[in-house]
Amino acid sequence: MASAISRPADGDGTYLSGFGNQFATEAVPGALPVGQNSPQRTPHGLYAEQLSGTAFTAPRASNLRAWLYRLRPSATHPAYAPVAPGLLRSGPFDEAPISPNRLRWDPLPIPDRPTDFLDGMVTYGGAGDPSLGAGLAIHLYRANRSMADRVFFNADGELLIVPQAGALSLFTELGVLRIGPGEIAVIPRGVRFRVDLLSDTAAGYVCENYGAAFRLPDLGPIGSNGLANPRDFLAPAAAFEDVERPVQLVQKFCGRLWATELPHSPLDVVAWHGNYTPYKYDLARFNVMGSVSFDHPDPSIYTVLTSPSPEPGTANCDFVIFPARWMVAEHTFRPPWFHRNVMSEFMGLVRGAYDAKVESFTPGGASLHNGMSAHGPDRSAYDHAVAAALKPEKYDDTLAFMFESRWVIRPTAYALGAPTLQTDYDGCWSGFQKARLPGSEP
Repeated sequence: MASAISRPADGDGTYLSGFGNQFATEAVPGALPVGQNSPQRTPHGLYAEQLSGTAFTAPRASNLRAWLYRLRPSATHPAYAPVAPGLLRSGPFDEAPISPNRLRWDPLPIPDRPTDFLDGMVTYGGAGDPSLGAGLAIHLYRANRSMADRVFFNADGELLIVPQAGALSLFTELGVLRIGPGEIAVIPRGVRFRVDLLSDTAAGYVCENYGAAFRLPDLGPIGSNGLANPRDFLAPAAAFEDVERPVQLVQKFCGRLWATELPHSPLDVVAWHGNYTPYKYDLARFNVMGSVSFDHPDPSIYTVLTSPSPEPGTANCDFVIFPARWMVAEHTFRPPWFHRNVMSEFMGLVRGAYDAKVESFTPGGASLHNGMSAHGPDRSAYDHAVAAALKPEKYDDTLAFMFESRWVIRPTAYALGAPTLQTDYDGCWSGFQKARLPGSEP
């Protein structure tokens, strides 16, 4: 039995900087071929494999692929067999009737029984169909153990992971990413990975994106700087695992989980090059833009990543954050105003308080407001905002986020019947008095 990790990507100098860059990295000197992707004899007898995230003929600017040089071909595996999905669900989401009601949930408890990242994923809702390449699914995870001798990949879509409590080590085919609350990671469609816990328990959120891969949003009139800077995104340097013992390989394909068993770890890529790679991002590096005079900009100015849809300007999914920031606008209602819009909004809270919902929306919780659903600040947030002295104010120690989509997000049967569902959520908008016009009756 051999067990080795060539290079753990957990310190300075082991990450590659830049969003969508063409990287080249090797864990063993000379493992990368020079000038040719698949020579007749690859260095060290490694096996060349191309992993494509887009069609071969996609335009160069949007083409995603990586060449992997591994200890064994990934094609060497027995047949997959279905496995139980637990509370993981997938599109098309049709297991429960849908309503226009606004929904909010308290945090999920940590399971009592041993539960890893994959078993601890609970689907709250989604839209579209992974077999059609459109839509998304939204999951929460709770875990209390690492994925020992177990590896997962998702053939249906890429995974955007948002930790809320506890740090994770994501050992992917292309290297290792460590993330904790305040950071995110994206695992591309088809990339194999294992999640190890770096603390006793872990909790957070996952957006499963069936559509076009996440990219940075266009900046338009903002110009060439602002929001998320490409250089702050980090891809892993090559790191491989040489393990000769049984490992379960699980994949999600067309909404179902399938598993096979290998006599070795499939995380055995010794070197790779390309731009189809996992990556991480520290949300504290987001360059917040906002009004410095009056009025309230649309929340699109907080977009970190977007998965565009065929309709220009309307996303399959946007990942939007509300981080620590200064508020300086004059004569302006500073929290989000009352609004109805065509996009559906699923919100989560990593830490602190969200300025529009100061009561009963706690870290680890979630809310859903589907398209044209009327929502906005609760009564206490409204009363505070209209009475506040409008001096420069720092919103500190807060991090909320939103998965926003053009699609109606259909809740799962579990989400609609969960003990954490706040059945009195509508009550947060009670108590607003009718406005008094001049000359009207009191």
